[in-house]
Amino acid sequence: MRDGDHVVFVVDDDPKVRESVCDLLASVDLKTVAAGSVGEYLTLPRPEIPGCIVLDIELPDINGLEFQAQAAKADHPPVVFITGHGDIPSSVSAMKRGAVDFLTKPFSAVELIDAVRAGIEQDRQRREERDNLADLQERFNELTPRERQVFPLIVSGLLNKQGAAELGISEITFQVHRGRVMQKMRVASFADLVRIATKLDIPVTHSRYSGAHSK
Repeated sequence: MRDGDHVVFVVDDDPKVRESVCDLLASVDLKTVAAGSVGEYLTLPRPEIPGCIVLDIELPDINGLEFQAQAAKADHPPVVFITGHGDIPSSVSAMKRGAVDFLTKPFSAVELIDAVRAGIEQDRQRREERDNLADLQERFNELTPRERQVFPLIVSGLLNKQGAAELGISEITFQVHRGRVMQKMRVASFADLVRIATKLDIPVTHSRYSGAHSK
């Protein structure tokens, strides 16, 4: 990983644990920022780069599992739990909520490093998907109202004459709109447009021509 393209937040109320975890991660070029509580973590700046949280369960202000439940509703990095009081119900709860791993102290250096790297990669992919979706939405927003009507008709698989009939316009006009939709969405094929429609949750239009194939 390149220096500066990630951050690991180490949240533990034991200063010795924070120091040892930070030293371990630093030894493999993982950048860390330490906090003694969830409250302190929340005051830290969170740069727009991939990250991960190494989170203790027993903290002075809020239980780590409770914070994980809250964090799921906000934009926080993936969580790797570390705890000296691990139990099966807590582990199951953490993993169901999407924790990268649940490590019971004492854990091995390799276990923690692998879990943190997995968390950073998971966050990197999440950010890429989010940015890609935002880009697709921006393209869609550039469509005119009529082109937005044409879009679902195209991905529904209608022939040009069938789509034109749905909108009460000429086939040539529909073809023109179709070309502009393809151009503005920056796709070269029907299949690519269908994939974008799926990502944007654009509903397929059901009409009397359902089952027809795109021209």
